[in-house]
Amino acid sequence: MILVSACLTGEKCRYNGKDCSNLILKKLKEKGKIVSVCPEVKGGLSVPRLPCEITGGDGQAVLEGQARVVNAIGKDLTPELLAGSYAGLKLAKENKVRLAVLKSNSAACGVGKIFDGSFKEKLINGNGILTVLLMKENIRVVSEEEFFGI
Repeated sequence: MILVSACLTGEKCRYNGKDCSNLILKKLKEKGKIVSVCPEVKGGLSVPRLPCEITGGDGQAVLEGQARVVNAIGKDLTPELLAGSYAGLKLAKENKVRLAVLKSNSAACGVGKIFDGSFKEKLINGNGILTVLLMKENIRVVSEEEFFGI
């Protein structure tokens, strides 16, 4: 089973109420080969919502209490993103996931690069919260670009 960011499978769960649907991933989900998750929604955030980014570090720093997740007006969403990311990890374990394809750049799902917390679309090296949790469980995590060789 593959864990995939829900927005990549056609679920309109992004902050702006849209998706980033990929036809191949959508078909794999329809065939039961994919389990999807949106950590933001699992954590209780609404759709649509203000965008959120990690400020002060990356997902690892959030897990260590050294960084936090805030939305575009500065509201702290760290508890919601932590809860949703842990829910994603639980889903991965329940489904014996060995590979995750997650949406690049996001505070929860970013792989290798995430937004820097300035809300100016500036990227820094680092992983999102769910990505870090999955990697700690030896689950291979790739971005959609890496998965498709883009």
